[in-house]
Amino acid sequence: MNIKGKLIIIGGAVDKGSFTEVSFDENVANNLNFFEKGILKRILKESKHGNDSKIEVITTASTIPLEVGAEYIKAFNYLGANNVNVMHIQKRDEAIQEDILKRVEEADVVMFTGGDQLRLTSILGGTRFHKILLDKYQNEDFIYAGTSAGAAASSGSMIYQGASKEALLKGEIKITSGLGFIDDVIVDTHFVQRGRIGRLFQAVVTNPMVLGIGLGEDTGLLIKNGTQMEAIGSGLVILVDGREVKNTNLTDVALGEPISINNMIVHVLSQHDTYDLSTSVMGIHGESVKEIS
Repeated sequence: MNIKGKLIIIGGAVDKGSFTEVSFDENVANNLNFFEKGILKRILKESKHGNDSKIEVITTASTIPLEVGAEYIKAFNYLGANNVNVMHIQKRDEAIQEDILKRVEEADVVMFTGGDQLRLTSILGGTRFHKILLDKYQNEDFIYAGTSAGAAASSGSMIYQGASKEALLKGEIKITSGLGFIDDVIVDTHFVQRGRIGRLFQAVVTNPMVLGIGLGEDTGLLIKNGTQMEAIGSGLVILVDGREVKNTNLTDVALGEPISINNMIVHVLSQHDTYDLSTSVMGIHGESVKEIS
């Protein structure tokens, strides 16, 4: 399928301080990493109409939607985008209201905030709202952007539970269906700070056909054409490839017992490095590798 839209998935904890602080403008120098290297600015650059794009911030995953929505409006406004609105969808019946559907049909960008990814799939999954988003992503110059929960829910399979310290004990990681914007991957977020590599190892060894994507803080992936990935932001993206695993004791040990894995392949991407899902080829920025155009 020729995917016309773009995904921008972010690991969370972006380095922006708090836009609700009275002294934000005085401390803006502390936030230049966020603005200049990265992520919201790149969203605007990649969007259909740049700073004039119509952006809808979706706070469904958050338990403090009003505060989170206000922060994103101020952040986008600071970067020059003034056509930004917030949808506080908290129940399934709100996702089928005609005014909400009209707004999402007209959006150039949707930005899903952090929180609980199960709220996204349980409240939005299978609704007309969800179907409109999928259609726009597949057929229009449209951006699905998501941070933390919004990133985790973007793929066909989704991690929704599992403590990092017990991640390599059989059965500790819980996986369900995500929103399905991209297949054959599974995404974990807050990856470096919270030490979640074990979660991704178990997720991949249970289904080696999927590529595990671990997004560090203030780090994301831009995905074009459904396959071409570029690391953005200031941190690291970890890719876990299980296709070459030679052996595992996964089916031999009891629930709660440690898992052994032989020959898991790991790639580490930093800013502007690329990876093609269709060819499994990684390009390190600065090498003689053609970047995504």
